[in-house]
Amino acid sequence: MKRVYVNEEWCLACHLCEYNCAFANSGMKDMVKALKGKKIYPRIQVEVGTDENSRAISYAVSCRHCEEPLCVKSCITGALHIEDGVICSDREKCVGCYTCILSCPYGCIMPSEEGNVIQKCELCTKNESGQPACVAGCPNRAIVFEDRGVPSAEEAAVKEDEGGAE
Repeated sequence: MKRVYVNEEWCLACHLCEYNCAFANSGMKDMVKALKGKKIYPRIQVEVGTDENSRAISYAVSCRHCEEPLCVKSCITGALHIEDGVICSDREKCVGCYTCILSCPYGCIMPSEEGNVIQKCELCTKNESGQPACVAGCPNRAIVFEDRGVPSAEEAAVKEDEGGAE
């Protein structure tokens, strides 16, 4: 399955991934109208810190679409669910209890702009490029959307049942 991967050595901390994400999820056609003068609510966050040698590093953090997601297990209404390996949220079912926010070990789920439901990365791939907006908008290709050949738990189980496990 394709996933978003980040190379922190290439990240410039320009935050363009955040702006592209917020715009892609705004439902508007004009980026300036969608974002000008507004607090943005992207589903990806750029973190800035230091490495073990005290050098500055930056990297983007978004939903990992875990194999066994704690957020889905903790959701009391079933608003969080998995569709084709992607963890999706149903805004109609979400009651804003934020249990999923507390259970995500990566801090990748956050309150929405309205504040009464959650928002998270759902790999917005239904666009012309076929890749998430954060990936398409990264000028340095620090964020990529690719299949690195790591089988999902389901794929590994099928392989094992067929006698193909190594």
